[in-house]
Amino acid sequence: MTAPRTDSVLQRRLIFICVAVVSIALVLASYFVAASIARENNRQAGDRQLQIIALDIESVLERYETLPFAISYLPLTAEALLHKNDASQIQALNLSLQELAEQAKVAAIYLMDVQGNTIAASNWNTAQTYLGQNFAFRPYFSEALKQLRPGHFYAIGNTTNIPGYFISQPVYPPGSKRGTQAPIGVIAVKIILNEFEQAWGSSEEPIALSDRHGVVFLSNRGSWKYHSLQSLSPAVQQDLKTTLQYGGKNIEAISELPLAEKKGFDEYLQRPIGRLNWQLMLFPDQGKVTRAGLQSALVVALILGIALAFAAVLDQRRRRLEEGRLAQHALKKAADELELHIAERTQQLTQANAELENRYLTLKHTETLLRSTQNEMVQAGKLAMLGQMATGITHELNQPLTAIRAFADNAITFMNRGKAEQALANLEHISHASERMGSIIAQLKGFARKSPNAIAEVDVQMAIQSAVSLLRSETDRRGVNLHVRVAEPVKVLGDTVRIEQVLINLIRNALDAVENSPVKEVEVQLSNVEGMAKISITDTGTGIPEHVAGHLFEPFFTTKEIGHGLGLGLAISSSIVQAMNGSLVANNRPDGGAEFTVCIPLAADPSNQD
Repeated sequence: MTAPRTDSVLQRRLIFICVAVVSIALVLASYFVAASIARENNRQAGDRQLQIIALDIESVLERYETLPFAISYLPLTAEALLHKNDASQIQALNLSLQELAEQAKVAAIYLMDVQGNTIAASNWNTAQTYLGQNFAFRPYFSEALKQLRPGHFYAIGNTTNIPGYFISQPVYPPGSKRGTQAPIGVIAVKIILNEFEQAWGSSEEPIALSDRHGVVFLSNRGSWKYHSLQSLSPAVQQDLKTTLQYGGKNIEAISELPLAEKKGFDEYLQRPIGRLNWQLMLFPDQGKVTRAGLQSALVVALILGIALAFAAVLDQRRRRLEEGRLAQHALKKAADELELHIAERTQQLTQANAELENRYLTLKHTETLLRSTQNEMVQAGKLAMLGQMATGITHELNQPLTAIRAFADNAITFMNRGKAEQALANLEHISHASERMGSIIAQLKGFARKSPNAIAEVDVQMAIQSAVSLLRSETDRRGVNLHVRVAEPVKVLGDTVRIEQVLINLIRNALDAVENSPVKEVEVQLSNVEGMAKISITDTGTGIPEHVAGHLFEPFFTTKEIGHGLGLGLAISSSIVQAMNGSLVANNRPDGGAEFTVCIPLAADPSNQD
């Protein structure tokens, strides 16, 4: 009996090894097949997206291609070049160019003589006017004047420091036919392409537009701008500096950037665009390919696991049936051969049946326990998820709920005093706070689904006033002097509710910081610093401890007592500000207390472009 059992064990082991090898092979095959399909779908989607973006860019470039050509034929243009000292004629051309630039929605239109000096410009009345500037070093000037053809060039403005696309045309004497006489000047048009960067900002995948040297000049990855796809030769570097195409910057390769900044710079799709051999590039997210492969492998592994478990149950049942059949056969044989030992054999069979029943009961109990444990694990997972949601919702709705409670108390007080107007005002505040709660819940759903936010111009001063108004009762209750200083009104692109949410979080933290201070003062200051809306919240508290500074913006990190905060406020505020291409930093003030600074880019103002 030993040999057959040994053979059976070896056979089962061999079957187990074969099944394991086949299962692993199927899982790996499903991973590679799914990854291959996802990679191809990724590529096709990227090609379609590139085609749409390329058509948008080319349509904008071609839209203005004939504008300088048409202006070069205006009699006033040539007359201005022939009579450069006639101030009235130059002023008339300035006004005409200004009107044309406004109607065509271009950054600037300007006229240069054969030496490259600008004698008329649409931005003649601005601080950064082109009048008197010499642009003979620009390639678009030499192409139009010497090569007698339209000039095209993309560069950072030498006067305004704003990048743009330049189109130029030669200007000939009045009444002359093109090509029969030498040009007497050059007319140029500057177009701003930054709107494409703003449109690309909603894409999770890197998008870049590079020139013929491989230098990226438009991208939704700010750290890639004015970096090259590959290292440039000294000759190309010198050419870029001579023409001041990128403001004399020393162009470095993207591969030399820190690892975090060049993330995603691996495989990319490209498409030629424009008249200057530009390359439009899209860097597909390779993580989607990996995730698709892993999901497919997990599904196959789950199916195989269920199939193997079912097969194991069937094999166990077959073995139990086989054991029962053998037992019955042995019982019959014993009864036939040993009639004198019927009683003894009957007792043995009874014991065997009892053992089988005990085993069966044990298996049933084990199965019941396994199912119960699985159900408890599923329930625990659900409770954990609900706990996380409840934590986030409780934290986000805490401020508006506090405001509603305060305004409701005030309304009751005013009603008791017969001040209906003040009570009505507080009820309106409650309505607004309730509306804010609905907005916050919509924001939380937006975070969970990664849906794009509604972007609009936000008056930062109004957002500060709204936040201070909601916290006014709390500042009065704590006896804190809250000062608001606004240097000038500024507007940014973002979401009003989320900006107010950031301000409320920071101001409440400042109120907590001065709780036990002898001087309880909090100041909110708004200013315009180098194209950024700078909001500073300072307090007279004890400042930020050194061991806390490095963990301020980590989720669930808090220095408050249990029940007074979950450590999510600064983490959420930082993510909101970063989503608007801004920054949130904290530091200690030299004279004591802490300062939190929010910087958000200002909304684009066409009047400031040239």
